[in-house]
Amino acid sequence: MMTTFILAPDSFKESMTAEQACAAMQRGIQNIIPDAVCIHVPMADGGEGTVDALLTSLAGQKIECEVTGPLPSQRVKTYWGLFDGGQTAVIEMAKANGIHLLEPAQRNPLLTTTLGTGQMIRHALDAGVSKIILALGGSVTNDAGSGMAQALGIRFLDAQGREVSVGGGHLQDIERIDMQALDPRLQRVQVLIASDVTNPLCGMQGASYVFGPQKGASAEMVEQLDQSLSHFADVVETQLNLQIRNVAGAGAAGGLGFGLMAFTGAQLQSGAKWVIEQTQLAEKINQADYVFTGEGSIDFQTKFGKTPWAVAQLAKQLNKPVIAFAGHVGEDIEALFDEGFSQIVSINEPDCDLATALKNAEQNLQNSCEDITRLLLLNHTEQA
Repeated sequence: MMTTFILAPDSFKESMTAEQACAAMQRGIQNIIPDAVCIHVPMADGGEGTVDALLTSLAGQKIECEVTGPLPSQRVKTYWGLFDGGQTAVIEMAKANGIHLLEPAQRNPLLTTTLGTGQMIRHALDAGVSKIILALGGSVTNDAGSGMAQALGIRFLDAQGREVSVGGGHLQDIERIDMQALDPRLQRVQVLIASDVTNPLCGMQGASYVFGPQKGASAEMVEQLDQSLSHFADVVETQLNLQIRNVAGAGAAGGLGFGLMAFTGAQLQSGAKWVIEQTQLAEKINQADYVFTGEGSIDFQTKFGKTPWAVAQLAKQLNKPVIAFAGHVGEDIEALFDEGFSQIVSINEPDCDLATALKNAEQNLQNSCEDITRLLLLNHTEQA
């Protein structure tokens, strides 16, 4: 009888895309069971890789464009995904304004902007879509979506009525928001945010304190950025009568979640759950004997909405065994076995250094899947 495996990993950060992980898993499985059926369902949680995962899983179209990068002087060639017969755009903010687009020495959230993300939204509006989904992971910005809003026609003015420059460091200069030229097409389009970040905009759990340091912010800059976001939220509250700074997810992508809610009326939803629905993963798991998932790191935080956890939850409901693979398996994973995971496997030796682990990730994942499949086959044979 044919054995069917659903392969539903997220990307392994800095080493494999989700699709490359699927391919490595398949090689390992078929080295042991040559006629195994391997169904690739590359996953994402609304972060980096979401558009590529969906383009692989669904019959979508890659739409190329050129926009402003993370720095105002930078231009990047990028793309977004068009689905549902031209009705739905999926835009990954990291493809315009992501952390990977700047060298560590260039990263400065006082200067970086979401202008390019807004230009991608405008590009999608030009294509006549009726729904836009924004994936917010992997940003290098901290401008509360002000750059995105400027690209869509909003003007931010200082006390003298002069237009304020883009970038997180200039938010404290904004005293007035001019909405008159906001693109009217946004009224006719549904905007959704796919993100599993639940941070508010400001404070110790907000965008600046939690994510600022990895974007190049010093301790002093973090404090300045947080105060700037708070000032910007005050202006939005006063002029637009919107109190959304404490909404879970407002702090996603340096406050882009906040800006999208404030200026486009966007609604937030779980990124991992949304991708699972779009790829019809439940129907596929239902036909499977085994589910393989994974991502770069699995630890106690995985159960707070990460992709492998979402896959395991679904498989548990359908009574299917789930094996998760990770480059790094962290502390306190015991609780994950109650969440639907049958097994959690580290693909690296315990003393493996990071550079070697990243370099050999595909081969190590293949080898691990081969080992696990050998055990599954052995168990199956003993039970038969």
